[in-house]
Amino acid sequence: MLSERGNQTAARGQVRPVCYRLCYQTRPPGRLVRVPPYGRSATIGRMPHPWPLFDLRIRTPRLELRAPTDDDLVALLDVARTGVHDPELMPFAFAWTDLRAPEFELSFLRFFWGTRASWAPAAWRLPLAVVHAGQPIGIQEVWATNFTTLRVVETGSWLGLRQQRQGLGTEMRAGVLHLAFEGLGATAALSGTLDGNEASRRVSEKLGYEPNGEDMVAPRGSPLINHRYLLRRENWQRGLYPVSLEHLDACLSMFGLPELRP
Repeated sequence: MLSERGNQTAARGQVRPVCYRLCYQTRPPGRLVRVPPYGRSATIGRMPHPWPLFDLRIRTPRLELRAPTDDDLVALLDVARTGVHDPELMPFAFAWTDLRAPEFELSFLRFFWGTRASWAPAAWRLPLAVVHAGQPIGIQEVWATNFTTLRVVETGSWLGLRQQRQGLGTEMRAGVLHLAFEGLGATAALSGTLDGNEASRRVSEKLGYEPNGEDMVAPRGSPLINHRYLLRRENWQRGLYPVSLEHLDACLSMFGLPELRP
């Protein structure tokens, strides 16, 4: 299951996340900074953040995924206000985009603040701001319950309408799957697609997910089928996009995982 590239079973039966090769990143004002292996945090002109998730970075060819700051949330609120789906279609199990001001704004912020306040290794939810060309354009989430035992995560996402149909949805999910499988040692990832959300279905199929049953939801009061999908580790397409992780080691204890040793 986790035998690729020399993974070893850690003490107490836990699986040690994969080690990373040395790489180089360009940081303003253009100097090269060596990024340590094993996802260890590097101090680049400042101390690590006391909430380690704020230092975590997932990088793909076009995107950066990071825990959103309050400034990011304000920018993402503007993106959400301009629209993230066809008004005739509701792609979410909870119809949050139907809320009116000021409840729309308050609910939006409470949700993200709540994920920080309720974080626990036994049950966590990590929303990541999707940043393209320096601007937040959407959210890619990953969450789990009892992860250290089950090793299963679930994902969800949204993108601003202007950023859709450019392959970014596939790229951002590929990035968070790299975090889950390569960084945290997950063995499976789950996702769901409501009837009519063809874009989400195509992303899941492109990334190797398999149908995994159905359930019913009613975000607008009428029942809709939620199509469930499952991606097993052995079907994960590791090389579809090049992905790098930064500053992961400092976050591992927050996921209930052992920190890597020098």
